[in-house]
Amino acid sequence: MSSSASILIVEDDAAMIAGLKDNLEIEGYRIMAATTVSQGRAAALRDTPDLIVLDVMLPDGDGVSLCRELRSQGLQQPIIMLTARGEEMDKVQAFEGGADDYIVKPFGLRELLARIRAQLRRSTGMGQMQGKTAVGMAMVDFRRHQLSRDGALLEVSAKELELLRYLVQHRGEVVSRETLLAEVWGHQREVATRTVDNFIVRLRKKIEVDPAVPLYLITVHGSGYKLVDG
Repeated sequence: MSSSASILIVEDDAAMIAGLKDNLEIEGYRIMAATTVSQGRAAALRDTPDLIVLDVMLPDGDGVSLCRELRSQGLQQPIIMLTARGEEMDKVQAFEGGADDYIVKPFGLRELLARIRAQLRRSTGMGQMQGKTAVGMAMVDFRRHQLSRDGALLEVSAKELELLRYLVQHRGEVVSRETLLAEVWGHQREVATRTVDNFIVRLRKKIEVDPAVPLYLITVHGSGYKLVDG
């Protein structure tokens, strides 16, 4: 992803919008801004930015709900949540709502830039995987951001696809929860390992014959998870 990527900032603090806009434009990004949930929803669906920076607390609603809504409508671009709250449960809710990353205010510009670059790299990498790949009982098309089973499209979040992409790339290998947190979520110390477990449960419901007795996405006790051909 080149530095000309477009970024939508959804934030009600005018001073923060101005500061982020100035600094991100210096880095070569194209910036759009919205100050409410309704404006952010419209801009995200209309303009399809390459990445969204989304505040949790907005005048007409909350960013996590907006994130969940955008995912349900098929938007797959990376979403980084901004919040003044740093409790673990807030982070878990953000990730389970479909966010790709989470940064607590106040934050440094360098940290935000690093996280933006990381998310754009991951997004590009997922999109560049060619063709369809069988995963258990399902078929995944990373280029189109689609997961299907028996010819029917399944609802799948960007984070689920990113997790699946990593497992596909390492098919047959045992991957620890800590590795998945670092490679898929990017900040292993900030997210509970149970977040990985929750996402594994979701994927099993989509790719397994019987999610309670997995044949393809198996648990290697004491070590992590392994994706196999069954």
